[in-house]
Amino acid sequence: QVQLVESGGGLVQAGGSLRLSCTASGRTFSRYGMGWFRQAPGKEREFVAGISWSGGTTLYADSVKGRFTISRDNAKNTVYLQMNSLKSEDTAVYYCAKDQQDFRRTVVAGTPNLYDYWGQGTQVTVSS
Repeated sequence: QVQLVESGGGLVQAGGSLRLSCTASGRTFSRYGMGWFRQAPGKEREFVAGISWSGGTTLYADSVKGRFTISRDNAKNTVYLQMNSLKSEDTAVYYCAKDQQDFRRTVVAGTPNLYDYWGQGTQVTVSS
């Protein structure tokens, strides 16, 4: 079993920044890719960003490219999402998730069905 705990959400004005963190339990964190997703009210959960097990490969949704940066610290079992130039449309609950496939997956997984463990979510609200 893996537990993922997100933190760092909150209320911020448009144009501001937030940094989300997700810390995983267990000793296998470094073997798996990780992803960030978000879900706004009345909308489906959508992919935001993903990072490979090594941190060497990243993938972003077009809507956040150039504004958000995903990174990881395997020594701390933590993945981060730095969010800059926030817009009102970024308002959502943000979830981190663990790829169900280990380092043998050579690309970053971009859809929710490829992730098997999820955090409880952290609310991000951007006021305009």
